[in-house]
Amino acid sequence: MVGAVPAALSVSGLQKAYGSVHALLGVDLEVGKGQLVGLLGPNGAGKSTLVKIACGLVRPTSGSAAVCGEPAGSQAAHASLGYLAELFRFPDWATAHELLELHQRLAGSGGGTAERGELLELVGLTDAGQRRIGAMSKGMQQRLGIAQALIGSPRLLLLDEPTSALDPAGRRTVRALLEELRARGVSVLLNSHLLSEVELVCDRVAIIARGSLVAAGTPAELSHAGGVEVETAGGTRVFDEARRDDAPRIVRDLVAAGEEVYGVRVLTSSLEDAYLEAVGGS
Repeated sequence: MVGAVPAALSVSGLQKAYGSVHALLGVDLEVGKGQLVGLLGPNGAGKSTLVKIACGLVRPTSGSAAVCGEPAGSQAAHASLGYLAELFRFPDWATAHELLELHQRLAGSGGGTAERGELLELVGLTDAGQRRIGAMSKGMQQRLGIAQALIGSPRLLLLDEPTSALDPAGRRTVRALLEELRARGVSVLLNSHLLSEVELVCDRVAIIARGSLVAAGTPAELSHAGGVEVETAGGTRVFDEARRDDAPRIVRDLVAAGEEVYGVRVLTSSLEDAYLEAVGGS
């Protein structure tokens, strides 16, 4: 459609082979404007290869990847992209302001002091601008890493395990930050092993296994009904094959049979259940 806004990330028929090893086998994936998409999969599934192709660090064997409508790896794509690696390491001796200034120079950003101040405020580090990175907690360094990824106002963020090393309070802080970015229209592809985090914050989930996209949808769509549980005077009864629409009939039948019903609950699978089913885990 003429005038349509291109997706923040568009991957089509993406294949990548390293010799005889096929890391990706024709993956199609899209991250829309302001969407927060979780990328899940076991080790060796191809997630890192997909992210490296989106960053322009690896060239696909076939297929295509585009960032905001521009070919991945091009200068225009780089200008629209922010990235934070899982095992990032910043120099301990640098202050937060010095680190951001360095990355402004690397990214060609002319935002200066104002941009650095705005980013530190966004990630909750306003009072830590002159603190040396070596004196920061892991959670503070993680938020600083997200700030550097936001230099130049990219429209797409690629975040690799941004909460894996954080305590529950730190994970909550990062979740709130991701929600704020989404509200500002920034798109995020979140590569994570923490399914509970993905389920809490992501609009959509893509599951990759053995180089292929094996499931995609909202967390609610990927989870499914797993029976109906009814609390009666005689104890709790579970109807494993029942679905939500079956609940009224089940209650009517129990009452007609003389049972006293105190509560009804439709059981659903978790994202973890959907993930294990999709990747063939047990």
